[in-house]
Amino acid sequence: MREPQRSTEEDPASGSAVVGGDRPATEKRTLADLGRIMSSTLELSDAFKAMMMAISDRLGLRRGTLVVLDEATGELRTEAAVGLSGDDIRKNRFSLGEGVTGNVVATGRPRIVPDIRNEPDFLNRTSRLNLNDVEGGSSDQVSFICVPIRVDDRPVGALAVDLSHRSDAELNDDAEFLEIVAALLAQAIQINRMVLRQKEELIEENQRLRHDLRGRFKFENVIGDSPAMNEVFATVGQVATSRATVLILGETGTGKEMIAKAIHYNSPRNDKPFIRVNCGALTGTLLESELFGHVKGSFTGAIRDKIGRFEAADGGTIFLDEIGTMEPQLQVKLLRVLQEREFERVGDTETVKVDVRVIAATNVDLQEEVAQENFREDLFYRLNVVSVFLPPLRNRREDIPALLDHFLERFNRENNRNLRRISRDLLTLLTRYPWPGNVRELENAVERAVVLSATDDFKEELLPLSVRMFAQQGRSAGGATSEATVDQLSRRLAEVAVSGTEADEGHIHSVAIDAVEGALIERALSKCGGVKTRAADFLGINRNTLNKKVKELGLQSDD
Repeated sequence: MREPQRSTEEDPASGSAVVGGDRPATEKRTLADLGRIMSSTLELSDAFKAMMMAISDRLGLRRGTLVVLDEATGELRTEAAVGLSGDDIRKNRFSLGEGVTGNVVATGRPRIVPDIRNEPDFLNRTSRLNLNDVEGGSSDQVSFICVPIRVDDRPVGALAVDLSHRSDAELNDDAEFLEIVAALLAQAIQINRMVLRQKEELIEENQRLRHDLRGRFKFENVIGDSPAMNEVFATVGQVATSRATVLILGETGTGKEMIAKAIHYNSPRNDKPFIRVNCGALTGTLLESELFGHVKGSFTGAIRDKIGRFEAADGGTIFLDEIGTMEPQLQVKLLRVLQEREFERVGDTETVKVDVRVIAATNVDLQEEVAQENFREDLFYRLNVVSVFLPPLRNRREDIPALLDHFLERFNRENNRNLRRISRDLLTLLTRYPWPGNVRELENAVERAVVLSATDDFKEELLPLSVRMFAQQGRSAGGATSEATVDQLSRRLAEVAVSGTEADEGHIHSVAIDAVEGALIERALSKCGGVKTRAADFLGINRNTLNKKVKELGLQSDD
């Protein structure tokens, strides 16, 4: 049995209560209630208040306080209380070691006080006890118990209660019970600290990742210095700071998602969500639910309410990849979001309003899809406010060496390799290969080479079979004969240009170049049925460049 220590607490409340009935059963029910309270909320202040009320109801407290040590200031503050007003709670603050409760937290030892009126440490800050009335009978006697709350075997607070007069045996039993309660409170504090620490870490990690993303997707960090990519950067740089809808066009693997992220992370929305949806991965109701959400029971498998990607992207950007695969009935809903910025979840009648910037991407010819009545014309024009065409890798071969260096550095670091040396012949092979999978295919080829490498030398056998077969075909066709043909053609062209009229003197170079470009463009347009987009791709130049040349040379085309 613990030896009672005569002491007092700062401010007892008036009134009395007596615990009746079966004490062990009462304590058991109280502990069960405290366990349920702890499991029902992570809000520490709410849990403390509910736990203090449960103790008060079952044990008949005159007053109870839970104080927590603020380690930053060294001050003890009242976190929850029973029998104190709001003003009293604010006043009931003291330093570590000050008063009885301060001493309990400082020493880590519990205190039992049979009669607080006789304790010289009493501070009476709230002036609710008449210190001159020390002659009262047993009905005026108030007992006090204070037990420390320990986390990692270190006091972090205390639980203090005022009780109507009780025997020493009853006080010891109450103290043992309160120590169990204090252990539960310690668990609540420890869990709360862990949650707060994890929350802070997640916030810091989120901020770091956003900072890294903004850095990664700066325009200058997107690999490409070819004229075609410079045109892309110029357009993207202008549109990023606006809220205009953007349509990104290009073959699979050209980097449409990277450009979409560059637009987002260089926009005023860069601290808001960037949400990607692959419209080709889902169809029908599933895609509608993915985009707009649904309510429970709206369709088979809708077992709970779910918010959609548009709602999740509120304030930020949503990237709709493979938009050309979207079914016509869903296109109508998307058109409404673009026009009105509102929608309803599947199975719901409540309208949801959002502020979302839309960036769409496709590898199909949407104009052709409109002509075939597979894609709504009004939706096409809504999406095509600003279009960005990403050229295939074969049309910007001068970017391949920089891309190679970038991927080699990345995959060497990730795989602890040092694949560095690359011969001129191999670099020529990689530059000449058409890369039907574009940048993604090049990236995969480099990763494969790094993983399979055993030395620092980048050898042809490390490349995928498709690239090696292309190299073999080139050797079989006789590359020297092709080079000789080009050399012969160049010499003949020079002879024709030099033998021109006197009026051509001083302009021989431009005359020759114009003649070659004119002939090439005419042949390309003829081969592609006069469609400039296809002719530009065939020639390996940007469509805007082709348009400019067609005008300068006075050529004709169908579009």
